[in-house]
Amino acid sequence: MYRYDSYDQTMVDARVAEFRDQTRRRIDGKLTEDQFKPLRLQNGLYLQLHAYMLRVAVPYGTLSSAQMHALADIADKYDRGYGHFTTRQNIQYNWIKLEDAPDILADLAKVEMHAIQTSGNCIRNISSDQFAGAAADEVVDPRPYAELLRQWSSFHPEFLALPRKFKIAVIASETDRAAMRLHDIGVKIVRNAAGELGAAFYVGGGMGRTPMIGPLIREFVPLDQLITYSEACLRVYNRYGRRDNKYKARIKILVHELGADEYKRQVEEEFAHLLTLGIEPPLAELERIKTFFVDPPFEKSASDDLDRSDPDFALWVDRNCTPHKQPGYIAATISLKAVGGIPGDASAAQMHLMAELTERYSFDECRVTHAQNIVLPHVRKADLYALWQQLDEAGLATPNLDLIGDIIACPGLDYCSLANARSIPVAQKISQRFAETGKGDMLGELKLKISGCINACGHHHAGHIGILGVDKKGTENYQLLLGGSEGADTSLGKITGPGFDEDGIVAAVETAADVYLAQRQDGERFLDTYRRIGMEPFKEALYG
Repeated sequence: MYRYDSYDQTMVDARVAEFRDQTRRRIDGKLTEDQFKPLRLQNGLYLQLHAYMLRVAVPYGTLSSAQMHALADIADKYDRGYGHFTTRQNIQYNWIKLEDAPDILADLAKVEMHAIQTSGNCIRNISSDQFAGAAADEVVDPRPYAELLRQWSSFHPEFLALPRKFKIAVIASETDRAAMRLHDIGVKIVRNAAGELGAAFYVGGGMGRTPMIGPLIREFVPLDQLITYSEACLRVYNRYGRRDNKYKARIKILVHELGADEYKRQVEEEFAHLLTLGIEPPLAELERIKTFFVDPPFEKSASDDLDRSDPDFALWVDRNCTPHKQPGYIAATISLKAVGGIPGDASAAQMHLMAELTERYSFDECRVTHAQNIVLPHVRKADLYALWQQLDEAGLATPNLDLIGDIIACPGLDYCSLANARSIPVAQKISQRFAETGKGDMLGELKLKISGCINACGHHHAGHIGILGVDKKGTENYQLLLGGSEGADTSLGKITGPGFDEDGIVAAVETAADVYLAQRQDGERFLDTYRRIGMEPFKEALYG
């Protein structure tokens, strides 16, 4: 994983000192809240319903054991003993006191972490595939390119005041595990017919109140022009993106209104101009970055055998483990979705344990996933049973990856000042309902996603089943969506019809699941059946 150099550390330390002074002036009354707001947002600090929330950046989801220990310590010392891992591969703390915020940032800086550009109208945390560097199907590890983009975008003077927030994802396999086409820019590392590495650019995706799937803007950008082309995409957006209406300010609106072809024409024109200026970082910098992402010292003779005699362990392996490119190893997903639990939450004790297991079993590296789980990417199969036993004892071995219990959910109205409805209780009730009935095991792959408002932090548009919380005359109401997908077959869910109350939406999800169980053909996922039979059988069952 990437390690700070002296420039990185100096930059982060300087920001901590700057924010400490700004916070002191706010507490002393020398800054009003309106004056302080843009300053705190530059450091990931939000004012929510009950307290301040701090969002910490986890670039492309990669953490060391020392960093995970530090996150646990922050949860214990400054919060209420837990943290919330998000769909942006970050972590949030929901009960922060303003006077503690500079100390938290200082503690983060000690382990090469920060909260810079985790909020505001700037380029946010660069996300990636949680199995990067381990996946057998990737063209190359995408993280060096994500890191190059992170360095380019950090404190970029032209892009710190964009029309709206901006999100970039980088992948390098046909299987999209990062919802790449639902980002402002999705970068897919590919090989051309000559075997050369390059990047395909998808621009103009996003969720929120106007969900859109990013169209392909350029099939192949040489990797020694990656930053230049990214800069061209951002410059066109920064030049023409709307600033008069925040609901129409995202790049997806610009690409839609201009048309993909016209947007591409303008980007290509800007790209040609930038090539004459020579803004691309030296190739030596990319090569330097790559040295931080070499394979760990795998045991070449590690056994590929796995003792599956314990049925509970075998079930967890089948559901939560992913093949590895290196024989004798496997990638293990730690579920943060215990039955009845809060999706994405981990206690300080659980984080400390995950840190210990990261160091012991995964070459001191773990990953945060966009589905709000944690991955140990490089586990020897010989160690897997011992790992599972410790996870099981800590309540972290729920075998539910990509099942209906593996729910993505935002914090909702329990915490967020933007939310219209609660997400957490709905997720808990659905999880419990399907565990009690046993239907969760019967359904197979079924991705359920819940957002407490139209901003779609829970990715409800991309759920096989999506739930959107809305305010209906002062009452929490929940719309049901079907048919979304964030993968290579990206699609947007459609609303079934009138919404439901809290208990009604739980029953509606079960009704939709029952329609699938009655209608599915051999080998079909929920999404496949929905696409084959359409919306009408579901609407008939839901509304009569």
